[in-house]
Formats: sequence, structure tokens, C-alpha cells
Amino acid sequence: MHTTNQPTQAYDFKTQDIKVLKKLLPYLLAMRSRVILATLFLISAKLANVAVPVVLKEIVDSLDQTNILLILPLGLLFAYGSLRLASSLFNELRDAIFAKVRYHAMHLIALGVFKHLHTLDLSFHLDRRIGGITRDIDRGTQSVSTLLSIFVFNILPSFFEICLVIGLLWINYDVFFAGISLATVVFYIGLTLAITTWRMKYRYQMNDMQSEANTNAVDSLINYETVKYFNREAYEVNRYQDTMTRWENVATKSFTSMTALNFVQGAVIAIGVTLILIMAAQGVVEQKLSLGDMIMIQALLLQLFMPLGSLGIVYRQIKHNFIDMNNMFNLLDQRPKVSSSKDAPKLKVSQGKVEFKEVSFAYTGKDSVVDKISFTIESGQKVAIVGASGSGKSTLAKLLFRFYDVDSGEILIDGQNIKNLNHNSVQQAMGVVPQDTVMFNESIYYNIAYGKQGATESEVKDAARLAFIDTFIDQLPQGYDSLVGERGLKLSGGEKQRLAIARVLLKNPPILIFDEATSALDSYSEQMVQEALNSLSQQHSTLVIAHRLSTIVDSDKIIVLGEGGIQESGTHEQLLQSKGEYEKLWQLQIDSQHSTI
Repeated sequence: MHTTNQPTQAYDFKTQDIKVLKKLLPYLLAMRSRVILATLFLISAKLANVAVPVVLKEIVDSLDQTNILLILPLGLLFAYGSLRLASSLFNELRDAIFAKVRYHAMHLIALGVFKHLHTLDLSFHLDRRIGGITRDIDRGTQSVSTLLSIFVFNILPSFFEICLVIGLLWINYDVFFAGISLATVVFYIGLTLAITTWRMKYRYQMNDMQSEANTNAVDSLINYETVKYFNREAYEVNRYQDTMTRWENVATKSFTSMTALNFVQGAVIAIGVTLILIMAAQGVVEQKLSLGDMIMIQALLLQLFMPLGSLGIVYRQIKHNFIDMNNMFNLLDQRPKVSSSKDAPKLKVSQGKVEFKEVSFAYTGKDSVVDKISFTIESGQKVAIVGASGSGKSTLAKLLFRFYDVDSGEILIDGQNIKNLNHNSVQQAMGVVPQDTVMFNESIYYNIAYGKQGATESEVKDAARLAFIDTFIDQLPQGYDSLVGERGLKLSGGEKQRLAIARVLLKNPPILIFDEATSALDSYSEQMVQEALNSLSQQHSTLVIAHRLSTIVDSDKIIVLGEGGIQESGTHEQLLQSKGEYEKLWQLQIDSQHSTI
């Protein structure tokens, strides 16, 4: 099963983590002032936090006097409370300042990935499955927030506090206190990294299976009708359950293997703390240390090892989030096969003349689909392409729209080679009515208005009228506000086609492409759609990919494709008189219609 995640062996933590951090850095630098301010609050909070045990020592020592008369150390007590308050205040200020950084980074990255996906060519989207892509984006953007939170709220504070605590122990007490503390920290971190790295294979497998289950579920729900037609509900449920069962087994192994890590971590901390407290207690007995020193050391150790207690979880989260972010950033690494340079000139349409000159093209890993094809669509002409399935009809439409670039030859619009032009300007000059019209799960009004940004209500309704769909819309209880359902499932084929025509009418481009726009319709719907197409194609240069020959008899030129090339061309009458391939196709359709009567 193809998934969007990287294979387990493919992820090199050292190189990939560095690559992810480099890609994340620009998003942080976009708000560098807030990052600096949050760091200052972080340092202030930890300084106050570490100062608390120092003040506590002074309080205990001032009270641990043999004198009968004692003075309540109010100044020290107030200082203790103030430091506690300051630590909490600086932590909250750090969180408040950094919140904007975190969510702004998530916003920018999600927007960047979404924008980039729309720049990728058709071949990428045909090869990928949308469920896996959306899952990668969702996990990746969430990982940005989690990773930033971990670094700012866990890693950096813990590292800074560890340095402060060990420094205090080194300066104020025997070097062995600092040495044992440092050794405990090093052993703890080393064992945590080693065991957690060993456990990472389970995370890879969980990610792969989760993406697979999500992809299958989305695919199954999108194709709800097909599932019902073939009574495959049980099959789809079993397929989903099979993946989730495998995910459950791996997730269980991942969780249970964590117990060994937790025990090792607890053992290291217990041994380290015990050794240091024995040394401190011995110092008190020998009167080398005061009771305040003993309490201060204990408080410092608590502050040292409390953040370490969550280091294993934090480290696992870091690695998990690096994997998720790497999968998302891999989408940004994808380069479109069809693109244009930043300084590429825009298409300037004066007449709308289209020329195919010696055009050849083959899909990746396949034989040539079209080979040295040449023809011209004069300004205002309607040219139809017919031929057997697989002859390259739709491929020509995709090449003209620049979903793909030609392997050789040229496609010219008013003498301009579209391969050298800004591809967005080329696509803006065309309107496409595809065979399989897909609608947004929005209102009818939204779907028509999608053809022109900022379209007025009157323009939308005029387009619906010209597409012969206005009467149908007016009969609906909610009219133009009626929802069309997922992919337009609430509409018939003819209704969807006429909505698609209305949308293109609203766009009103100089060049039109009809890709078998009536092939799947009944006779009535075909007649309605054909009238709409005829009204749309007036005053436009039109390329029609036709399956039903009856829909293109009025074309200025009909081109018959076969074996990768043009077999014959001419008007409907000319091709019938020539008794060639077109005449055979025409006769086959006439016979087919008679047999169904």
C-alpha cells in the first residue's frame, strides 16, 4: 500500500532533523523580537526559580539558632514569596509573548504548504492520495506548535536550570556534589536517547498505518456511491479494520516498551539523589554543612531532576514531531514539472488563434500518446477532436491548458509559445468544461460564482440563464442557496454539466475546451447541454473533445486521431464523403442508436 510517509530506513535523524530545523528557522525569525523577549522572560523565570532554594537556606539557617531570642526573618520570607511570584509571573509572560510566535508560525507554514500544493502539476496530484496529504499537513502543522512549545517551555528552561543548579553546587559545595549531579544527568540523557531511538521504529509503523487507514477511509467515503453500487460496505469496513488492527498491535508494543525506559530513568535518578543526600547528611553530621545547606541541596536536586523526569517523553515527542514535520516539508520539496520563470511574459490574446506544431508527448513510463501532431484553430473557430479511447484526445486538451508540457514541438496562441509564457496567464485565457465535472460542497451560487472573482448576483444569474439551468434552480426550495453535496452528488449529470458551463460563461475566456462534456448524459440532458455549449462557443476559439459525433456535426473542422497521429480531418460532410475512419465511427454510432430504439 502506498502511503505518504517515509520508509523507516529512509529517515536519518542527524541530517533530516537539521534540515527540518533550517526550514523552521525562517518562520521563527519572522517574529524575532518576540522570540528574544520570550527568551529574556525565560531566563528571568529560571533565575528566580533557582534563587528560591538559596533564600530558603538562609531562612532555615536564621531560624536554626541556639539563642533563646530569635528574630523572625520577615525580609527573607518576603523575598522567598517574591521570588516564587516572580518565577510564576515571568513564566506566564513568556507563554503570552511566545503564543503569537507559535501560532503565527503554524499559520505561515500551513498557508505555505497549501499554496505550494496548488502550484504542483497534475501528475503529482494524480499520483498522490488526498487523504494521506491532508493527514501529513495536519500532523505537520500541529508538530510545529508542539515542537516550538517543547523547545521554549521544556528544553531551553531545563538546560538553563541544569546549568544554574550544577554551577551553584560546584561553587558553594564539594566538587563531588556537582560531579555526581552532572554524571546523573549525563547517564539519564544518554540512556533515554538510546532506548527512545530504539523504540522509534514503532512510531514509523504507526504513522504509516494511520495514514493508510485515513487515506482508505477518505477514499471510501468520497466514492460512497461506488461502494453502494457494488455492495462493498463490508469490504471497506474490513479493510479499515485490518489496518487499524495492525496499528493497534504496533501502538501497544510502543506503549509497553516504554515501561523499560521509565524504570531505567527512575533508577538513575534514585541512585544519583541518594548518593548526593548521603554526602549532604554526612556533611551536616560532621558540621561541615548547616541544616539550611542540606535543605538547599535537596531543593536544588528537586529542581534539577523534576524537568529530567519528563525528558523521555519530551525527547520522544521531539522525534515524533520531527518525523511529522519532515513529511510535511517533503511536500514543500516537491517541484512542479510544469512551471514558468518569475520573469516569464504573460500571454496576450488578440484573436485567440491556437496552433499545434509537430507536438509530441508521452506520459512518464509510457509510450508516446501523440506524435508530431499539427493543426490550427483559427480565431472564432470550433474544432473537434474524435477518435478511439486512448488515442490522445484528452491529452491534447491537457497540453493546451498546460497541465503538462510538450516533449517536442510547440503550442502557440496568437503566435506565442505557451511553454515560454507565465503558465497562470495561459490558464486564465481558457475555460474548460470537463467530462467529469466536480463541484464544491457549497451552494449552487458559490459554484457558479467561482468562475469569476467578485461576480455580481446579476452576472451569476445571467450565466445560469445562458446555460439553461436557471429554471431548474428557481424550482429548488432554497434556489441558488441550495447545497450541491460532496462533489455535486445531489445533482444529475446534466445539471452538473450546465452548472459547469455557467461557471465558464461567467469566466468568459477567449479560448474554450470541451472535454467530452456530453458523453455521459441522457438525450434530454445532452440537448440542453448542447444548446448551452453552442451559446458559450460563439465568439470564442473552441476545442471540442467529442465522443458523441452528433454533438460536433456543426464544427468548422473535425480531426480524427488514431495511432498517435491525425488520420484525417475536414468538415462533417467532407469526412463522410471520404469514406474513411470518421465515416466508420459515424456509422457505428448510427447503428448503435437504431439498436437501442
